This record gives sequence, structure tokens and C-alpha cells, in this order.
Amino acid sequence: MICAVIVAAGSGERMQSKEKKQFEDLGGKPVMIRTLEAFLAHPQIERTVLVSAEADLPKVRSLLAQICPAGKPIRLVKGGATRQESVQKGLAAAGADTTIVLIHDGVRPLVNAADISSCIEGAKEHGACIAAVPAFDTIKQANEDGLASSTLDRQRIWLAQTPQAFDYKLICKAHDQAAKNGFIGTDDAALLESMGKAVMLWPCSRYNIKITTSQDLEAVRAIYNAGMKP
Repeated sequence: MICAVIVAAGSGERMQSKEKKQFEDLGGKPVMIRTLEAFLAHPQIERTVLVSAEADLPKVRSLLAQICPAGKPIRLVKGGATRQESVQKGLAAAGADTTIVLIHDGVRPLVNAADISSCIEGAKEHGACIAAVPAFDTIKQANEDGLASSTLDRQRIWLAQTPQAFDYKLICKAHDQAAKNGFIGTDDAALLESMGKAVMLWPCSRYNIKITTSQDLEAVRAIYNAGMKP
């Protein structure tokens, strides 16, 4: 079995500083590097593909030269116009002999080894398994005026995270079909759902925060500095 991971660095919006999110400092290293290190250290991950915006490629190459272990080189790929296109390019770079592929956001640096392993096992068993968090808050649905119109059953609501792990051939088929049909999903699991394929949900760590805002970055730094690291 060959397991690969595709880390989507994204275009990366800037927050309060001049740096893009993936290049913000986390414990002396860029966020994106902390994310990559979690997968490079995992014994089941044999291949790592990093998809980056073209404008960031020179900077990313320089950073990767500092961390790439000899036995686990990182394949750097220029991203597409959308995240979905970028992942599709990453899938091609992973190699047709890949068995299980994980797709992960480059700005989720606190991903832990246990959740990576569980997603791999779930994909082996079910074909698709994604990290997710069960909703604990009451979920309201708003109408067109922004007013609460109904309350959803939170016992059936999960917040999708990454990594998302898939049988390689299955997710490639889903991306090909989505491109053919013009379907755009908000995550890779949605492409399988559009084909009628059920996706296993793995209840992952709540520390697996995606850095979207400056408050997210503050929270991630606090968790990391407190020693609650992957």
C-alpha cells in the first residue's frame, strides 16, 4: 500500500501582518512547514505533494530545501485557478500507483498522528473517510433576511475538517466526473457525495483548527505554545 498526502497551501490571504497565512510564524517556523512536518513524520505517509500558488513558488522552494528529509522528498506543484483544480493537479503528481491519498489544508498545522492514522484506516475500509467535528452548539438556519427561521438537529450535524482520506482511484474518478459536470464542491468529500458515495466521518481533535482569521492564529499559537502539539 502506498499512502500519499496532498497539502494545499492555497493562495493565502494576509491578515494583520504582511505575511500570508501559510507563512505566518508558529514556534519559529512558518505555519505551512509545521503542517508538512506532521505528515513527513508519519510512518504511513510515503509521498508528500505540496500544491502552491505560482506567485509563492520561489519562496516555498526555499523553505522546502530546509526541511525535506532524504527519504521523503516533497513534490511541489503549481496550483490551478481554484482549490478543486489545485487538488486535481496534486492527485496527478501523487502518482497512479498511489493506494490511499489524504488531502489536507496547509493552514491546519495542529493535525495529529492519531487522526491521520484513523483517516487512513477509514479510507481503507470504506473508500472515503474525513476528519470532522460533531456540532455541540445549537445550529440555526437563516432566511433571506438573515433571521433565524429554523433549528437544525445538531445530533446529525458535523463540521468537515481535513485530512480527508480516499481510495486514490475513487477520488480521481470523482474529480474527473465533477470537472465533466461542472460541479464545484466546498470540499473533496462533496465530490463523492455528488456521485452517491457515502463518506465515513472520523471525530477528530478539536485542536485541528484551520487558520482563517487572526483570532484563529492566536488560538493555534496558544495551543502550540502550551505544549499541546501533534
